[in-house]
Amino acid sequence: MKKEEKITVGISIGDLNGIGPEITLKAFEDSRMLDFCTPVVFASVKVMSFFKKHFNSSINFHGINNLDQIVEGKVNVFNTWKDNVNIEFGKEDPKIGQFAIRSLETAASALKSDKINVLVTAPINKHNIQSDKFKFPGHTDYLAKVIGGKSLMFMVTDSLKVGLLTDHVPVKDVPNHITPQLIEDKIHTVYTSLKKDFRINRPKIAVLAINPHAGDNGVIGNEDDKVLGPTLQKIKASGKLVFGPYSADSFFGSGNYKGFDAVVASYHDQGLIPFKTIAFGNGVNFTAGLAKIRTSPDHGTAYEIAGKGIADESSFKEAIFTALKIFKNRTEYNELSKNPLKKAPKKI
Repeated sequence: MKKEEKITVGISIGDLNGIGPEITLKAFEDSRMLDFCTPVVFASVKVMSFFKKHFNSSINFHGINNLDQIVEGKVNVFNTWKDNVNIEFGKEDPKIGQFAIRSLETAASALKSDKINVLVTAPINKHNIQSDKFKFPGHTDYLAKVIGGKSLMFMVTDSLKVGLLTDHVPVKDVPNHITPQLIEDKIHTVYTSLKKDFRINRPKIAVLAINPHAGDNGVIGNEDDKVLGPTLQKIKASGKLVFGPYSADSFFGSGNYKGFDAVVASYHDQGLIPFKTIAFGNGVNFTAGLAKIRTSPDHGTAYEIAGKGIADESSFKEAIFTALKIFKNRTEYNELSKNPLKKAPKKI
């Protein structure tokens, strides 16, 4: 990307029966967004025109059939399919799920080949996307395989960042997944991302216990004493500022999280319930560790309000801005790594 060019933001449209198309339209109805980036929506002009009419949007689309046709200052729509699409707002439909996957696969390919700079994914339905060809629990696992890198679900705002040791894993299986190697890999991913993507030179990381009260010395499980605790001590001895395991029940309510640059939770709900309680609507799901940059809003398809014109685009816009910031930070970090004598620019 040339320095004077705007960052190209690819958008996978998600579940067409959900709120993805609506929040995409609302985000770019503010023409000032085009001062920051050049969007490319992976769908079709025909289906996006349907949504434009339904939601009475003022957007004018620039349809393209080749990614070399992207135009700055326009909301570009890459014609990912020519099929007619039957939209039924709020309905879980396997056919619609396949359009979501076609959008994601095409956008991921464009990201991998540098036709777009970053990817923002609108919400999908994890059930209706499944098929013989697509057997991933969600965006994160698919993108890790296609793009490369050790991925980690990292929920972020300016003041709160929560990573996960395990993400889409049944609660009963969590202890079996948390091994010393997994802990080291995930902490390394969080640490590296904080430095490279968020420009935090000496990250301070808290890790939440697997069991209630960190096991109470083995009374409520011994995984924290035998696996998590010793591994954190090993990581800390290597020079990283990593602390824990902390009892999760009071960690957020007491405000302890404010003393750290990031918090790593042992499993999905342990981290995401407090994150969404504190930051819902402003939070962003960032896939840390990928070779490329991907973000998404912190909510799902919201079938219950789809088509009603009342969806809040705030988190989706934050996902766009976060992707832009991380792209700039990562570019500058890589430049500094090549030329360490160059003066570091101010933090974005």
